Amino acid sequence: MTTRPRIGVVGAGAWGTALATVATQAGNHVVLWTRETDVVAEMATHGTNARYLPGVKLDKNIHPTSDLADLDNVEAILIVTPAQTIRAVVRMLAENLKKSVPLVLCAKGIERESGQFMHEVARGEWPEAPLAVLSGPSFADDVVRGLPTAVTLASEDEALAQKLALQLSSGSFRIYHSEDVRSVEIGGAAKNVFAIACGAVMGRGLGESAKAALMARSFAELMRFASAYGGRPQTLMGLSGFGDMVLTCSTAHSRNFAFGERLGKGASLEEASGGKLTEGVFTASVLVQMAQEKNIDMPIAQTIDAVLQSRLTLDEAVDVLMNRPLKREV
Repeated sequence: MTTRPRIGVVGAGAWGTALATVATQAGNHVVLWTRETDVVAEMATHGTNARYLPGVKLDKNIHPTSDLADLDNVEAILIVTPAQTIRAVVRMLAENLKKSVPLVLCAKGIERESGQFMHEVARGEWPEAPLAVLSGPSFADDVVRGLPTAVTLASEDEALAQKLALQLSSGSFRIYHSEDVRSVEIGGAAKNVFAIACGAVMGRGLGESAKAALMARSFAELMRFASAYGGRPQTLMGLSGFGDMVLTCSTAHSRNFAFGERLGKGASLEEASGGKLTEGVFTASVLVQMAQEKNIDMPIAQTIDAVLQSRLTLDEAVDVLMNRPLKREV
């Protein structure tokens, strides 16, 4: 009998559990690791993860664990934890696993303290580990229900990207491969900031026309930023850029959009978060700082950051953007 390949998934939140599920559908055995022992106990006993993905029965080929030693024999590890935790997680893996394995970074963000992208953070903590990043328009609920989804997996080692894309793709989860890591990471990180802005527009009742204009101009900012940091326009026009931005900026199923929508309706920053992590809040200030370092014009990102830092109200932000000098569209 052929042995099923073993894939590790670190992080048993909604997205980690969804990726573990599609990995089994692609023919892999999955070791799903989390430090939350109560979540492990529930998954092992009841085959569900009610805290993060209620109503979903886990595949029998998912092995939940809180023991890092169970990851020793996997062929690749998907790291599905928040962006600001990636450094600590990779360091933990490097210190505890017996050998280096390919790491697929599934967080969308920029490390706030260092201004580094996720692959730069991981490389600094575990230089020997081959690296890839996974990004694209995808909600955990859609993925775990088997609804058609397409994403991008990028690695500077194109052969590794092809291998992982083949190993993780299934009939409902299609992975395109790329070697343009920088663009894929920028698209995944920046769109969270713009999604907050789009949510705020809708929460304020400013209309679909305003949201469409904001999305278009936000995408122009994203393209300028990516170009300055070595990204490729062709990649940003694909799933990990344009595709992810359309999804995240259009619906309250997006945590960042929902956060912005609550701000638009008058909630405080604390009330809008609802006690949940909103990556765009962490990314906004570092994105703006990085843009300023290269003299990149990003008025929307700068304005939403000013709102998040309580330097502007939403109404003042609208006035700032609408009363900028008229210019030629490029």
